[in-house]
Amino acid sequence: MASLICGSIAYDTIMSFEGRFQDQILADQIHILNVAFLVPSMRREFGGCAGNIAYNLRLLGGEPVIMATVGGDAGPYYDQLAKYQISADHVREIPNAFTAQAMITTDRDNNQITAFHPGAMGESHLNRVADVLESRAQKKFNQPQLAIVAPDGRQGMVEHCQQLAEAGIPFIFDPGQGLPMFNGEELLRFVEQATYLAVNDYEGEMLSQRTGLSLEKISESVKALIMTKGAQGAEIHTAGKKIEIPVVPTQQAIDPTGCGDAFRGGLLFGLEQGFDWETTGRLASLMGSIKIASQGPQNHEPSAAEIAERFKSAFGYSY
Repeated sequence: MASLICGSIAYDTIMSFEGRFQDQILADQIHILNVAFLVPSMRREFGGCAGNIAYNLRLLGGEPVIMATVGGDAGPYYDQLAKYQISADHVREIPNAFTAQAMITTDRDNNQITAFHPGAMGESHLNRVADVLESRAQKKFNQPQLAIVAPDGRQGMVEHCQQLAEAGIPFIFDPGQGLPMFNGEELLRFVEQATYLAVNDYEGEMLSQRTGLSLEKISESVKALIMTKGAQGAEIHTAGKKIEIPVVPTQQAIDPTGCGDAFRGGLLFGLEQGFDWETTGRLASLMGSIKIASQGPQNHEPSAAEIAERFKSAFGYSY
């Protein structure tokens, strides 16, 4: 089964400042701020929600179909997708734009200053679900039976939710860091269109405040509301009950960047395979645990067999 993944593709440029920001910024001179940080260490990672989710779904043996927009600098990212046999057929290139980029500077206390340039992501509404379906039908490829709308350009998220609902394709709405772009009425419309809803605990609180509804009430409008809670695991609200999903311990928590996307890759695979919610949630939790032990969103490389073995070791049964 193929899953359509609508969302961002981005580069993450991560720089390390060996001092402390607080020692370089004078509180009483903030109105004339002019600082520069020497960053001896810099690395560039493949990122973006769609790219990260697709990467994790592929590790599990799923068939991700990315629908996203990139700029004229996307050559290395195309190579990354090809390396893992992830189709770029529906990745649209905007030649005169940059691929979305996050530039993150971290000091010795793990404080961060981030600049984000959306670039080609702002043109995501140019992609249409119908075009993906038509193209794959012509090529006799598997049609997407499931989808996710992850953080992307604002208009793209609006239109892709509407298009998936009209096409009758069940999908996860994952507002992520894009949630503040929408008001309560818009968020309620997304919930009505979606089949599943995925948020973290902070986003869940914001969603509740903006819509004026409790998460329990919101969960009645979808087949399942999945909420991650960091080190406290996750919970899945479905059919009037709450399922607690435990964290899978890891020896070393190196980098949380992309853990939420890894979790969502596990969700998609569990839904594709028809697993029950307990198993789907635990697999998603395991994927987050595997990711956090590696630097960057797409540098962990366990095989599908290794993931299955780690699942059995963690939970005492096979999926």
